[in-house]
Amino acid sequence: MSSVAINIVQNSIPRNHMANTKIDSELYECVKKDNIEEFESRIQQRSTEKLVTPCGNSLLHVAVSYESDNITSYLAQKFPSLITIQNSQKDTILHLAATEGKASHTVKSLVESNPSLMRKKNTKGNTPLHDAVVKGNKELAIFLVSKDPQVAYYNNKNGKSPLYLAVENGNKKEILGDLLKTEASFPIKSEDGDALPEGKSPVHAAIKQRNRDILEKIEKAKPELLCLTDKELGNSLHYASSRGFQEGVQFLLQKFLNGAYKRNHEGNYPIHLACKNDSVDVVKEFLKITPFPKEFLNKKGQNILHVAAENGKGNVVRYILRQEKTLVEPLLNEMDEDGNTPLHLATNHGQSVAAFVLVLDKRVDSSIVNNENLTPYDIAEQQSKIAVEQYEKTDEMLAEDRKQFDSKNSAPADKNQDNAVDSKEHDTKKSPRKDFKLLDYYGAMTTLSILYFHARPRKSLYERFTSTQGKPPRKQETKSRIENLLVVAVLVAGVTFAGAIQMPQLRDKTSSSEHLHEFNSTTTASRNSTALDSPTGSSLLDGYLCLDVWALNTSVVAAIILLWTNLNDVKFAPFAVWFSSLMVGGSIYMMCLSFFFAVSIALGGSNYGVFAIIIIVVGIAFFVAQTLLYIQWILPPTVNQIIEGLVSHYVYYISFFVLVYSWRWLTDKLPDLRRKK
Repeated sequence: MSSVAINIVQNSIPRNHMANTKIDSELYECVKKDNIEEFESRIQQRSTEKLVTPCGNSLLHVAVSYESDNITSYLAQKFPSLITIQNSQKDTILHLAATEGKASHTVKSLVESNPSLMRKKNTKGNTPLHDAVVKGNKELAIFLVSKDPQVAYYNNKNGKSPLYLAVENGNKKEILGDLLKTEASFPIKSEDGDALPEGKSPVHAAIKQRNRDILEKIEKAKPELLCLTDKELGNSLHYASSRGFQEGVQFLLQKFLNGAYKRNHEGNYPIHLACKNDSVDVVKEFLKITPFPKEFLNKKGQNILHVAAENGKGNVVRYILRQEKTLVEPLLNEMDEDGNTPLHLATNHGQSVAAFVLVLDKRVDSSIVNNENLTPYDIAEQQSKIAVEQYEKTDEMLAEDRKQFDSKNSAPADKNQDNAVDSKEHDTKKSPRKDFKLLDYYGAMTTLSILYFHARPRKSLYERFTSTQGKPPRKQETKSRIENLLVVAVLVAGVTFAGAIQMPQLRDKTSSSEHLHEFNSTTTASRNSTALDSPTGSSLLDGYLCLDVWALNTSVVAAIILLWTNLNDVKFAPFAVWFSSLMVGGSIYMMCLSFFFAVSIALGGSNYGVFAIIIIVVGIAFFVAQTLLYIQWILPPTVNQIIEGLVSHYVYYISFFVLVYSWRWLTDKLPDLRRKK
């Protein structure tokens, strides 16, 4: 068929008119079957340019979609305005040809006579070449890139070019090789402003898929693509380093070494991103090629050890510290623009693992002060206080939000205007919270505990106990403590009251064999009777009743004191809470002891077996633990807070060791388990 050469002016169909002029089914069938004779007879005396499908496709769209070449040629000649019309998705006839996998001679002729079709974009920002690559329409893709090579670099709304999509789609039908054969180089600036000099390239797509083969293919065909820089992802070495793609970094360091000396939009070199990603293998590759890491400083003046410590990458920190002396020493105690050493940064961000690795290295100086005259330990104390305040403030903020929400929902309808004003004021008050960044509470406390043992300034025992610890509780906190203690006190009183009633009944039943037979089996009854009748059993029962009555009265007194606080000056409430806590704790302590006596009675007095001995040993162990814990109840709150502050460091330190070394053990064992499978 002869080629169609027509010069046209772009036209579009009015949207409101398109909705009222639909293509009827019979005409649609003619186009579908490429029946040119019947089509010509039906098309006469009709406004062909205004006939559309529900999706806004013109007759020419439909003809191209069904590869009806006769009708396509006829419409292009008779109605040239249809060639550049776009449907509701802004697809031209060339978009449809690409999507439907068509590449007829007629369509190619239309493209040659109307080259603007190749650069038109639909609502997704895709050119026809984008769609051809996505659908694997190799024939049309090769044709389009041969006619307009630069379109291969055009980006859609997702910032992806046809080259990028060819890699992302797994190089479907080897389209990538055909796109790379074009002699066009990457455009610095296109006449339409469509192609971006900085954007995602097929190199970024290959790195994302961790495909070195495609990287090699791109480098052979278009080595300049290795230098392409994305605004967010950086150059190819930045991206490969951030993803920990070791093979890609090896290849790029050989072919694009200059990329290792360029910063990204955050001011970091590729080796910094490898440290942030905890990629020890990638850091090794950089140190092989560039064995002078002290020269790589980001815009904050931070070296690679700064970056690894700040981001808590303990593996990278450990690897760097194991390097030779000439490489490591310039990094250890180097200060950034704020005067922070790597240990300062690890401490400031609550990176306990990195801080632990650094503080154990004797070459690290933990007494260096930064620009704010703070040592790492000073920062650890500061951050722990902020973490505690934020922890408390978060509960207050949530309570305030709930209160505002309840008041807003329960407000009458006739006060909507006032509520709107209150809502605006509330939003204004809440606006600063968008920048409110919560610290990692556990990380801050664990880091403080690590530095407490390895980097704290030595203080005398007097200084530790005279330093202010904590703060007195607020009124709302005191009220909440009173309510909670009152509930516990009443529960203990109820339990001990029930125990005091039941045990004497058991003693009375021992005098009558009939009653014993009613409640227990003959064997159990005789054993209980023997246990209670013996001197040892009688002493155990007396001890049980004594402790139970003591616990009952203590908890009742504590409940009365707590109720009494509601009728007196609030200034006495803190002391009353402490004294009541002491009594409630004592009642619980005695209740546990009484339970121990009750178990001994149930086991048969002095006739102890192996099971009884085990229970007694366990009970004694818990009794000792309860005694140690109860000491804190006896001490005044101020002394208790000081002890809590000293002991908490040991708790966090031990938990840190358990978690870290458990994780290391698991990571060492997992590869062995995989090999066995």
